[in-house]
Amino acid sequence: MVTESEEHPKRQDPPAERSAVTTKHEHHQSVLHRLARIEGHIRAVKRMVEEDQPCPDILVQIAAVRSALNSVGRVILEDHIRSCLIDTAENGDFEAAFRDLQSSMERFIR
Repeated sequence: MVTESEEHPKRQDPPAERSAVTTKHEHHQSVLHRLARIEGHIRAVKRMVEEDQPCPDILVQIAAVRSALNSVGRVILEDHIRSCLIDTAENGDFEAAFRDLQSSMERFIR
């Protein structure tokens, strides 16, 4: 029997270059709150599966979770652009800031 992890192995991405900037982002608390709600939503979807709820209902909830994750990802990306990249570009290292943005966008969009 093939397990799900054997069937779909995790993709190993190369380690991302870490920026030296460690500022607290503007929407830090909002992001944490959204993630907590998403975590609760995931538990509810799991419960639906355990209770053999109809597949269409489960799929609607999974779509809602995906949408919520995309939304929080956009907030994090916006914060990244505002705090990290603008600071880096203002300090004169535009090329590094651009590479960082490009790498972040590629990872988010996949």
